[in-house]
Amino acid sequence: MSKKDRIKILLVEDDLNLGFVIQDHLRNEGYSTDLEKDGYAGFQKFYNQTYDLCILDVMLPKKDGFTLAEDIRKINTEVPILFLTAKSLTEDKIQGFKLGADDYMTKPFSFDELNLRIKAILKRANTGQAEEPIKRDVFTLGSFTFDYPNLMLKHEAGDKSLTKKEAELLRMLCLHQDQVLTREMALTVVWGSDDYFLGRSMDVFITKLRKYLKHDERVKIMNVHGVGFKMILDA
Repeated sequence: MSKKDRIKILLVEDDLNLGFVIQDHLRNEGYSTDLEKDGYAGFQKFYNQTYDLCILDVMLPKKDGFTLAEDIRKINTEVPILFLTAKSLTEDKIQGFKLGADDYMTKPFSFDELNLRIKAILKRANTGQAEEPIKRDVFTLGSFTFDYPNLMLKHEAGDKSLTKKEAELLRMLCLHQDQVLTREMALTVVWGSDDYFLGRSMDVFITKLRKYLKHDERVKIMNVHGVGFKMILDA
């Protein structure tokens, strides 16, 4: 097995014709490559798997590439990100680099250039990455400690074992603390589908999480009518 065979790339591109062409090229180069067509699906894929590089189109449906990069950075602070865009605006490039992007390519581009940029990004990542990528799996919520890997919500009043779905939903809320977590995103990532009946099920899970967190009144899961939920921590 070559080194490339162990490298996994997440490609998020809404132009599926272009996406399939890039995916085929990367696979022919020896990279394991997954393709998703929108920001929500891309985040769901990244949330559930481990990648060595993310290639993100900027103009994506449901969640644009910049917002997707922000969400990826909440989970993993080290994975390299390469933006693809049809625009060459300096402002966009500056925004991308501020979000921690490693490189930026303007369409159309040659595959030779893409190959060279990927190799350079991976070389920099391998040179400077002595530790494992930092993933946020343990959260402090007021007087609670949420241990996601062990599905445990810890508190001096007693620890609570969580189901996998409860833990997944609570982690999504934690990653978006003080921000709106849309129903669509939560359903897509945690349940795998944005479905009406699954939405009713999610409401039941939200009620359960509120019950588990009742020992600390500072921790609140607020409804944002018609949009989703927001976890806040009062001072």
